[in-house]
Amino acid sequence: MKQKIYLSSPHMSGEEMKYINEAFSTNWIAPLGPNVDKFEKDLSAYLSVDSCAALSSGTAAIHLALIVLGVRNGDEVICSSFTFAASANPIVYLGATPVFVDSEAETWNMDPVLLEEAIIDRIKVGKKPKAIIVVHLYGMPAKITEIKAIALKYNIPLIEDAAEAIGSEYNGQKCGSFGDINILSFNGNKIITTSGGGAIASDNKENVDHARFLSTQAADKAVHYQHSQIGYNYRLSNILAGIGIGQLEVIEKRVASRRKIFSGYLETLSAIEGIKFNMEPDSKYKSNRWLTTIVIDPDLTGGTTREDIRLALEKENIESRPLWKPLHIQPVFLSCPSYINDVSYNLFINGLCLPSGSNLTEADLKRVTDCILKIFKK
Repeated sequence: MKQKIYLSSPHMSGEEMKYINEAFSTNWIAPLGPNVDKFEKDLSAYLSVDSCAALSSGTAAIHLALIVLGVRNGDEVICSSFTFAASANPIVYLGATPVFVDSEAETWNMDPVLLEEAIIDRIKVGKKPKAIIVVHLYGMPAKITEIKAIALKYNIPLIEDAAEAIGSEYNGQKCGSFGDINILSFNGNKIITTSGGGAIASDNKENVDHARFLSTQAADKAVHYQHSQIGYNYRLSNILAGIGIGQLEVIEKRVASRRKIFSGYLETLSAIEGIKFNMEPDSKYKSNRWLTTIVIDPDLTGGTTREDIRLALEKENIESRPLWKPLHIQPVFLSCPSYINDVSYNLFINGLCLPSGSNLTEADLKRVTDCILKIFKK
């Protein structure tokens, strides 16, 4: 069998071991320590935000962000529908209800027009949303200026889910720095990884400090163990933070690699009638190209579908994946309010993620594109 090509596998720089070994040699084998402190400082500097707290996952970061913003049982929180379930699950952890908003066609992210319609409608029924969670899908920045203006207009806190978008920029500003609270993910398939991990970031230091406090079981300052509120075991370990430091040192190289891979796919496949790419709308948008995605129109490809391509790649031991199934049609969320225009549904039915890891070789890229081209030469 041919060697497997993965969708997006971890890519170590070699510098990570320096920080890992330092953690071992100094016996900082705990969810605190010098690596955690440095990783938080480096992340803050990279994003140009006041402060960060390194956590066990991006999901934990969203959970704590919602708590810090006062979301409680019975509340509603607006969330992008076209995203992974982890963007919405923490809303339910708190007994709140997700309100899903569909995508616009340019960036595939939350539609600002639908967002405002949803807010107005929820206010009419006496359920003003307590927060908005906007996701930058596959690294493509959302229409964040419009979305932020709407959040300000209705005085609703904005959580920026940049789990897929570290290294992306809008108008020269890093994604992960636009919201009242911003979250990152360093899961194993992300553009940089700590194996498992995430972070919460903000210019509001008080909010970050509150999240950090909650992430360490909400232990009060006392010589004994004392707790005045419920906390969580959400802190990142000092060892994993060492991986993060080494990864962050090469973030721009990783972005450049993934953007080059996207360009390679675009150059090779864009001439095929019926295959389209998610393009940056204008020069203000810079996607990290976490995953290269294509949309296949069977009416233009002579009947060839997304599944035809996915199965052909699978036969060659090449991993690909359909675009996210929108949350408003996920079985677990069917009863939640949603504001829909079918953009995300059509993308899900016809869209495919292609192998995009920064360690993808030119030979690997050619193997993927040759397999796709072969389908259309039949």
